Amino acid sequence: MYSGSSDGESHDTSTQRKIPPASSMLWVRNLRRYIGSGAGLGSEALMGNVPFAGCCVLVVGTSLRRRESCSRFLKRSNRKAKKQAQYRVSTRRHVPYSKPEEGSISQRVQKLAKYRFLKKQSDLLLNADDLAAMWVCLRENCVIDDATGAEKMNYEDFCHIASVCTEQIGPKCRRFFSPSNFMKFEKDEAGRIAILPFYLYVMRTVSLTQARIDMSELDEDSDGFLHSDEMESYIGGLIPNLAQLRDMPPAFNQMYCRIASQKFFFFCDPHRRGRACIKKILLSNCLQELMELHQESEEEVTDTEQAENWFSLTSAQRICDMFLALDKDMSGSLCKQELKEYADGTLTEIFIERVFDEHVRRGKIVAGNSREMDFDSFLDFVLALENKDTPEGLTYLFRCLDLQGRGFLTTADIHSLFRDVHQKWIEGGNYELCIEDVRDEIWDMVKPSDPLKITLGDLLGCKQGGTVASMLIDVRGFWAHDNRENLLQEEEEPPEEESQ
Repeated sequence: MYSGSSDGESHDTSTQRKIPPASSMLWVRNLRRYIGSGAGLGSEALMGNVPFAGCCVLVVGTSLRRRESCSRFLKRSNRKAKKQAQYRVSTRRHVPYSKPEEGSISQRVQKLAKYRFLKKQSDLLLNADDLAAMWVCLRENCVIDDATGAEKMNYEDFCHIASVCTEQIGPKCRRFFSPSNFMKFEKDEAGRIAILPFYLYVMRTVSLTQARIDMSELDEDSDGFLHSDEMESYIGGLIPNLAQLRDMPPAFNQMYCRIASQKFFFFCDPHRRGRACIKKILLSNCLQELMELHQESEEEVTDTEQAENWFSLTSAQRICDMFLALDKDMSGSLCKQELKEYADGTLTEIFIERVFDEHVRRGKIVAGNSREMDFDSFLDFVLALENKDTPEGLTYLFRCLDLQGRGFLTTADIHSLFRDVHQKWIEGGNYELCIEDVRDEIWDMVKPSDPLKITLGDLLGCKQGGTVASMLIDVRGFWAHDNRENLLQEEEEPPEEESQ
């Protein structure tokens, strides 16, 4: 060992500072105290007097051991934290959302934040002028397919149109021209897509986004659900913009909104909780059916087509007139005897009884301890009968058919239900029927997974659940099934005459 200086002067080795023994160093004593007995360490680490190099070996060995200890500690900690998290999840209770107090600062801040967010989203939407400009850009920069005459564009045209639209409309249209959107559409052999489906996609996206913004503005508690009065307000705001409803009498507006709103809740609120999810409303066929009233060509729509659309003015007036005609005592509700006159009295008595048992609210009690059906329940009743082939309509009817409330139908249930249909069938002057034959035919139509009972899932899976329900509740429905071949032939005859 030696020491030197920059000026070249040497020093006597006797005056050099000696390195103290390792055992006398404070950090060595602390390190040994931390390690313990030193079991498992190298021989160099256990030496009392070690040179400086030996100290380095001691530090390195200790660091490795310390890292191993930390690694084991972290693994144990992670396992413990994971178990604690699982325990908290299993024992955690649902904490209900507490609304801010009316007029509080929290409520005002929440409303302001919601307003600004919806305003920002609305500003990002394309308006009518933007959509018209996009359609012009699409038509001016597309190519005509020689075989079909359709207007198409390849990916290069797609990117060019995106640049042109961005210059004319602004960056808010850029998101529609992404590669993933181009890949969504059907392409021909040359890799081109038609411009019309793409433009309709843009229009539908803008329309649904605008509808969601409008519904969110009406959602007072911002929970993603609309109550009946909020849904009626949304429909009322649409009426001036729907071409086929512009001539609606102002006095009928409130009644129309009530009728239209009930269909949304019938299909989007299956558990009848009094609120419908906004996302489910946007994805339902009901909104699309309502938006069909935007079409200006009302004169081209036949009366039958208008009646088939629940939201048309013709259909709403028909339903309102029907309820008023059944309400003989003008009480604003229907008793069982009055509802039996529905559809010219073709519905069976047992079905009417079951409707009141399962679907009529228990709050409406009149003299004689009999419940009466209010207008909202009547709307659900009509919707179920006019949409028997839908899961929602069939679920409504199945609850009435399930006489024992067991979740399935047996041969005895079928016999009891069809007995009233058979009686009306004979009273109408038709030929004699064997109930057992009809029961076997229903079993063959449904083909239940369990040969002894029919469930709601069986009716939905056989794709003939609506027909089966009609056969069991309505003599007219059974007559239509019994004469289905003649009816099908009559439907095919008019086209043949026109072709001749």
